[in-house]
Amino acid sequence: MKALRLTAALGLAAALAAGPAFGQAGLLTGGAEELPPIKLSSGQPLAEKPYELKAGKFYELTIEADGSAELAISGAEFFRNVWINEIVINDIEIRPLGIDSFEFDDEGELEMDFIPIRPGRFVLRIPGTTGESQQAIFNVTD
Repeated sequence: MKALRLTAALGLAAALAAGPAFGQAGLLTGGAEELPPIKLSSGQPLAEKPYELKAGKFYELTIEADGSAELAISGAEFFRNVWINEIVINDIEIRPLGIDSFEFDDEGELEMDFIPIRPGRFVLRIPGTTGESQQAIFNVTD
């Protein structure tokens, strides 16, 4: 009986030393696909072309402002149809429940990690503009 207990104890010790018998699972463990940045600059286009995304995939998006004007970017429908893991501004990590817009008073950038949760066509745009170059389009498919 002592030999059986010793064998079981050694087996448990070896298993604990080796770590879990299975690896981490989930969308966040493999790293995010980095998207081309959105650039906020007075009179310049936000994005070169529409973003083609897949629902359920992990993405990282950088929004860069050059400080040429006080500019905002909004898109409530986009933000309500993605799950945001975090937003990083000046090495400060924010884990929000909801976002409607971002406004840059000066030069700077933010990084946003997110997962689209519903297919559709979503737009981020500079508020009050109607020009096609003043928007970033996100086409999300299954």
